[in-house]
Amino acid sequence: MQQSFKYLCTRKPEMQTAPAATLSDMDLTKQDIRLHVRRLKQQCTPQQLIQLSNDALAHLRQLPEWHAAATILLYAALPDEVPTRSLIEEAMAEGRTVLLPVVQGDELELRICDDLDDLRPGAFNVFEPQGKAFTRFEDIDLAIIPGVAFTPDGERLGRGRGYYDRLLPMLGTALKVGLCWPFQLLDELPCEPHDAIMDLVVC
Repeated sequence: MQQSFKYLCTRKPEMQTAPAATLSDMDLTKQDIRLHVRRLKQQCTPQQLIQLSNDALAHLRQLPEWHAAATILLYAALPDEVPTRSLIEEAMAEGRTVLLPVVQGDELELRICDDLDDLRPGAFNVFEPQGKAFTRFEDIDLAIIPGVAFTPDGERLGRGRGYYDRLLPMLGTALKVGLCWPFQLLDELPCEPHDAIMDLVVC
């Protein structure tokens, strides 16, 4: 559902057309697109990225599902991802269960985040919680997912290792929300059958 103000909020199956960045040649490989998005980010000033991030987080907070979710999967952002620290702090302060992913071999393990000060750098220098694994996937209400690029109909391009593509099908009825900057929203992506699809994309 595309709102009257400027952000993309696209749900399946009721897809709406929304402004998106374009690529002139959709025969480009996934790696070509990753480089394209990286260049777009490099064209933004730090102040622009802060404003775009604040806008994206404000739009996410307007979702009823954000306020209703008791158990939320988030991510500890890398420099090329929309920062989520304020979301994590807010959800924990409200007494909600916050989960963060931890790389274990070829899979993502989910762990409860009780204190941001307890996070330690793990694989790929992503900060990870140190507690026990959370396996009650059916209890997860909302999953906020990063990506290199998304499309208005929920297609996602990740970093190429397939971690989220393997994890997301296990989350059952959790609402899967891609969170990105506007320049990460493309008209099309070269997707494969195993690529996870978002229920909603917010930027």
